[in-house]
Amino acid sequence: MASSLDGPRIPPKNRVAKQLVVFLHGYGADGDDLIAIGKQWQSLLPDAAFVSPHAPHPCAQAPTGRQWFPLNMSNPDELWQGVVDARPALDAFLDAELARLKLDDSRLALVGFSQGTMMALHVRLRRSRAPAAILGYSGVLVGPEHLLEANARDGHGRPPPIFLIHGNEDDLISVESLFLAAEDLNKANIPCQWHMSVGIGHGIDTGGLLHGGLFVSKSLGVKTPADVKVRT
Repeated sequence: MASSLDGPRIPPKNRVAKQLVVFLHGYGADGDDLIAIGKQWQSLLPDAAFVSPHAPHPCAQAPTGRQWFPLNMSNPDELWQGVVDARPALDAFLDAELARLKLDDSRLALVGFSQGTMMALHVRLRRSRAPAAILGYSGVLVGPEHLLEANARDGHGRPPPIFLIHGNEDDLISVESLFLAAEDLNKANIPCQWHMSVGIGHGIDTGGLLHGGLFVSKSLGVKTPADVKVRT
């Protein structure tokens, strides 16, 4: 299945890609919203290619933005149908990017924000092979009752590592979603780490950016220099 998605890219600092980091933006934004994180993480991941696809649909609530699916936070059934319907296009995009760079899922990290985190968790837990990492900011685990369908495992039979980050003052998606997601994932024997950003609303702070970058680099097997700093 050919991919219909596209978005901004940042090539590896060291020219040849050994890892792929894919950013999935939130509702009403587009790929340009998160791609700058790639530049901030290049000191941690000099061999990584970064890409941030635009979601497939125009956003009704933000005419210049995009959406992965119509967002109705009050209806769990609509959320579930949304991630299910959006999955094929994103899967095709990931397959195409990995093939282009001659990499496999073990070299892939997926980073989502808000609605992008919903997509990251849904798609990555259902790939034929587990990615190196799933990092989700300010999001929700959609359809926890369907977690038994999650089948992504690495070469040793392990599910992908997951790290969730959320601001405790988020007034769009409550920080309670972080704890509910972690609990549901752990019940399904899917390991999940989490970090709460104190004093932060629906966004990513410097600490969350650093914690996330270190998690991704470690999950991809990249040794972090002792003096590395994430530019802000």
